Amino acid sequence: MSSAAEQEADRRSGRTAGRPRREAAPGPGPAVWPGTPAPLGARFRMGPGRVAGTNFALWAGGAEAVELCLFDEDGTERRLPLTELTHEIRHGFVPGVRPGQRYGYRVHGRWDPWTGARWNPAKLLLDPYARAVDGSFTLPPEVYGHVRDWPQQHVADTVRDERDSAPHVPKGVVVHDEEDWAEDRRPETPWADSVLYETHVRGFTRLHPEIPEELRGTYAGLAHPAAVGHLLRLGVTAVELLPVHQFAHEDHLLRRGLHNYWGYNSIGYFAPHAGYSASGTAGQQVGEFKRMVRALHDAGIEVILDVVYNHTAEAGELGPMLSLRGIDNRGYYRLQSDARRYADYTGCGNTLHVVRPQVLRLITDSLRYWVTEMGVDGFRFDLAAALARSTHDVDMFSPFLTVIAQDPVLRRVKLIAEPWDVGNGGYQVGAFPPPWTEWNDRYRDSVRDFWRGALPDVRDLGYRLTGSSDLYAWGGRRPYASVNFVTAHDGFTLRDLVSYEQKHNEANGEGNRDGTCDNRSWNCGAEGESEDTGINALRRRQLRNLLATLLLSTGVPMLVAGDEMGRTQGGNNNAYCQDNETGWLDWSLLEQPQWRELTELTARLLRLRRTHPVLRSRAFFSGLPRAADGLRDLAWFTPQGTEMTEADWYAPAATVGLYLSGRDIPGPDARGEPVTDDSFLAILHACHRPAGFRLPGPPWARGYELVLDTSREDQAAAPGTAHPGGGTLTVPARSVQLLRVTG
Repeated sequence: MSSAAEQEADRRSGRTAGRPRREAAPGPGPAVWPGTPAPLGARFRMGPGRVAGTNFALWAGGAEAVELCLFDEDGTERRLPLTELTHEIRHGFVPGVRPGQRYGYRVHGRWDPWTGARWNPAKLLLDPYARAVDGSFTLPPEVYGHVRDWPQQHVADTVRDERDSAPHVPKGVVVHDEEDWAEDRRPETPWADSVLYETHVRGFTRLHPEIPEELRGTYAGLAHPAAVGHLLRLGVTAVELLPVHQFAHEDHLLRRGLHNYWGYNSIGYFAPHAGYSASGTAGQQVGEFKRMVRALHDAGIEVILDVVYNHTAEAGELGPMLSLRGIDNRGYYRLQSDARRYADYTGCGNTLHVVRPQVLRLITDSLRYWVTEMGVDGFRFDLAAALARSTHDVDMFSPFLTVIAQDPVLRRVKLIAEPWDVGNGGYQVGAFPPPWTEWNDRYRDSVRDFWRGALPDVRDLGYRLTGSSDLYAWGGRRPYASVNFVTAHDGFTLRDLVSYEQKHNEANGEGNRDGTCDNRSWNCGAEGESEDTGINALRRRQLRNLLATLLLSTGVPMLVAGDEMGRTQGGNNNAYCQDNETGWLDWSLLEQPQWRELTELTARLLRLRRTHPVLRSRAFFSGLPRAADGLRDLAWFTPQGTEMTEADWYAPAATVGLYLSGRDIPGPDARGEPVTDDSFLAILHACHRPAGFRLPGPPWARGYELVLDTSREDQAAAPGTAHPGGGTLTVPARSVQLLRVTG
């Protein structure tokens, strides 16, 4: 056993105690021509003299040397020094290297974790610009830059591990694709007309009975007519895909026999995740992804990617060395004043240092690549506040937001912020500048609280139902700056929201400590699945109420895949590691009448929304009279049929009436002409008892026709039922009534 002094000397010298330092000599291989420093990554092309080959370029600002490592089919490695250095970029052109070639890098430099220097040439590193990745990350001890199992764990990250990681890590793949997108027709759905459908490439199709077994869980499976047909029948305009960038599984999950299912652990920002490919992982995944995008575009459906640029799969100082850490740890990550430690605004161990030009370039190059070469239509940015931080604080004039705003490609696509992170001052709902839209968690919380009877008054609900003007009516922003949602991948499904009051995450192996405890849910009288017909009927009614509220609200609605058919996760509100029936869509639910009817109701609500522009206003309502008869474009009514007063907004209430005038829809059409529509009265009644509601008479309406009644099981509709203006409508307990003005 080494003495403490010997161990310290080993750490300072970059050695593992008792193990001599070793540098592998480069093997024989082809010549390396100078090549060019741009573009970054591996690009197959014709070189000097029309010689075919691949240009390799890697930013490695503080490195002392870089070796390009080429791998044959049998795993034989050839190391080629990249001696050309231009503007901190190591580059070289290798004749004869063609698409399908697997490769990685070894980067040399100092090992001095106390100053943030963590170079270790024993570790094969993934090219940050790799367009395809072959293999999977299993995280044995060899892939860590430090000795993972060092006896003194408090200093383990300072002891360099000399074992070769190449046999244990995936490789980048040279890809060449000149696919022409000229025939592709992007849907370019206006924001105000958009309906987002958050889904998972694998989970959406893994159990679909009409998709061939070999395609389930893949990009090709999502492109299958059976999958696309469901989206079309619903009437959504865009799929928002959980992360499809190449990602790795965390060590603590692998040790428990689990995997990262959601994919919020990116390591390759240009590569479609290889695990979702049905056609192969030697570059075929790129073409398969593109064909999926084309199929969805042909159906009029946009593709939005959930992207994770705030952190990487390398985690904190005790995490693996897979790519950026070994290329230039100090150049890519935010470090604390104690440079051994990482600044963690993400809760995932590290945070990318987006203020640095090379990191900003990596992110924007990646975004442009997915738009211009992969065909996607927009992005939802995970923990976007972490990207908007300058030196420390969130800054809406940060380099990241500034670059996005002026980029001619990116400023034209759909940009959605998750407007928070876990650091101080990270909650920024309503603060992101144009042209950003935002996930509006205040909408989620208000709607959940109203339907479970927990709102102290209806002030906040009024804002949320009509586009959240208190948050977004500045800088020329529109109601569609608010992405409204009741559920998301993170949390209960809609069915679980009305079936559980406590999380049940035991299957995650973390003692039920993971996942939020702030669910704002109501189980309708029993925890979990019930055989009580009354409880089950009430739960289905609450599902209809929540869906109707979401899809009739102003703003951009986001549905979560499976909520329309009663999908359950058994009360698990953090199913990030449940790559199984818990996380997958159960298509057999559509064989049950009650869940098929819920799906039909969802489609019917979306048809109503699509048909009536007053339900998807492009501008904020004013609430002011616009005609001599005093009719407002928006009015609120009490159950007594009187307009709500200031005191009514501050009083407890379980019933509210919302009148939307089709005569005075804010905002003109594309030709500058007024937009007109039917007028509607929506009554939201969260009380457990029926109540009378006096319908507003003239000038608001002489009569009404009932369009939607969520108390009814059969598609929640009673079309054609007429009611006079000024008369009293008996509103069933816990229901939404939508009435169309008839005169």
